[in-house]
Amino acid sequence: MTTNKERPDGITVIAILIIIGGIFLITGGISLMGLGAVLSMTSENIIQSNDTSGDLTQLASLGTIPLAIGAVLLILGIAYLVVSYGLLKAKAWAWVITIIVTIIGLIIQIISAIIAGSITSSVLYGLVSHIVGIFISGVIIYYMFRPNVKAYYRK
Repeated sequence: MTTNKERPDGITVIAILIIIGGIFLITGGISLMGLGAVLSMTSENIIQSNDTSGDLTQLASLGTIPLAIGAVLLILGIAYLVVSYGLLKAKAWAWVITIIVTIIGLIIQIISAIIAGSITSSVLYGLVSHIVGIFISGVIIYYMFRPNVKAYYRK
């Protein structure tokens, strides 16, 4: 069985987009983690200096939400970079992960469009606001199943 060793151009484009997304996720994750740390320190200082009745104890957990979300974004960003590496190096696992994540993203975008449409009383408005993401996800899924792309990943 012969395999196609030349990387399809679309894979390079998809990998670059994933790298950009990963960089944004890492940057956002680090920023949120920093914000969470600052909020935690600030809320503890407020509690120590002002709380005699115990009413401000809920402020102590104020920083944990952005800290947790930031950690998740950081992990996702690193995962994006790993997947983009796998796509560029013709790793079969990267092909599978890209398909799975893109399908999940597509489902989330469609649900989000419907929810946005129901909130604004217009499904069309919700779809229009998400149409670019839905279209891009569809194109990626279609492209990943092209015969030359599947051959590149030995699928």
